[in-house]
Amino acid sequence: MRNGYKILWTEHALSELKNTIQYLEENWSKRELENFSRELDHTIELISKNPELFQVSKKKNVRRAVVAKFNSLYYRVNKKSIEILSLFSNRQDPDKIKI
Repeated sequence: MRNGYKILWTEHALSELKNTIQYLEENWSKRELENFSRELDHTIELISKNPELFQVSKKKNVRRAVVAKFNSLYYRVNKKSIEILSLFSNRQDPDKIKI
C-alpha cells in the first residue's frame, strides 16, 4: 500500500485557511475549532490516500471535498501530488470561488 500523495497548498488556499481559522477563533469555541482541525486533517489524509474519493466539481479537473458543514476543500490531482486550490466557506456565493 502506498503512503499517499504529497499535499501542496497554493498561496490562495493558505490565505483562505488563515482567514477561516481567524473567523473560527473569534466566533466558535476552542472545542469546535479543534473539531474542525481534526476534520480538515482527516479529509486531507483521505485525499492523500485516495484522491478520486471525492466528487468532481464544476471546474475542470478539480475535485471537491466537504470538510465540515460550512467548508469545502477544492483540489487538483497531479502525477505525484495533490494541489489544494481553495478552502471555501459554503456560506458564500459559489460564484466567488477562485480556482
